[in-house]
Amino acid sequence: MHLTQKERMLLEDQKKHEEMCIKKYGEAAARASDPGLKQLFTTYQQQEQQHLQTIEQILNGQIPQMQQGSQGGSQSGQQNQQQQQNTSQGMAQQPNQEDAYLCQDLLSTEKYISGTYDTAIFEFTNPQIRQVLNHIQKEEQQHGEGIFTYMHQHGMYQPQ
Repeated sequence: MHLTQKERMLLEDQKKHEEMCIKKYGEAAARASDPGLKQLFTTYQQQEQQHLQTIEQILNGQIPQMQQGSQGGSQSGQQNQQQQQNTSQGMAQQPNQEDAYLCQDLLSTEKYISGTYDTAIFEFTNPQIRQVLNHIQKEEQQHGEGIFTYMHQHGMYQPQ
């Protein structure tokens, strides 16, 4: 598989973004006080590691095989949401400021990363690579949704 110069540049950017996400989720998991939030961040860190490996495969000229298609990602998103609901039952107390900061930072990061995947998807000529990038983007959006849901359930984010 041949990558254009622009495609390679976009992938190198995504690779750096994934490395940043891995680091941020790891640091956030270490700093979070809520065990459910620690677990959520750890799960997302592992998924970001998979994203990085996928990007590296594409950079090496391979077309990665998606594990279970896009439904696999949505199932893990549903599992994360269920895990958050289980951990948050009976926890309507004052939100922890550090946890709120970590969530806001990572929610902003996910919004940005999802947007960069959107741009990359439209720039790729190979439809299989577009599909792979779209799969990653959906998982990034699920991360954002999971963080939003946690924040909303814990009084950290009140949509108006």
